[in-house]
Amino acid sequence: MTTPTSTALPPVVAEYLAAVNAFDLGRMVATFAEDAYVNDARREISGIATIRAWAEKEMIGDRVTMEPIEVVAHYGQTIVRSRYDGTYDKTSLPAELLMSDYFSVRDGKIVSLAVIRNQPSPY
Repeated sequence: MTTPTSTALPPVVAEYLAAVNAFDLGRMVATFAEDAYVNDARREISGIATIRAWAEKEMIGDRVTMEPIEVVAHYGQTIVRSRYDGTYDKTSLPAELLMSDYFSVRDGKIVSLAVIRNQPSPY
C-alpha cells in the first residue's frame, strides 16, 4: 500500500488503517476509546461494543480495504481520503469509490470517526 500524504498520520490512525487492511477486528477496535463514536452512512455508532459490532459486520465482514491517497491535518482533526474496496454491495456506487474519513484523536485513541462519501463542490 502506498500512502502519499500532505501530513504524517497520527500513530493510532496508521494503526487503524493497518488493522482494517489486515482484516484484524481486535486490532481495529483497540484503536478506539471506550466512549468513541463512529458516524458511517449517516448512522451514529456509539461506544466500543457497538463499534465492534459495526466493524465486525461492515468492515471486516465486508472485507473492506482502504488505500489512502491524501492525508490532511485540519485544526486537530486528521482527514484521510482513501480508495475503498471490498465485498460490500456496490450497486449505484462508482467504479472507484473515494471516501473521506475524519478522525479525532485524544490521548492516543480515536474518539470520533466520520466516514463520508463527499461529492465534488460546484464552487
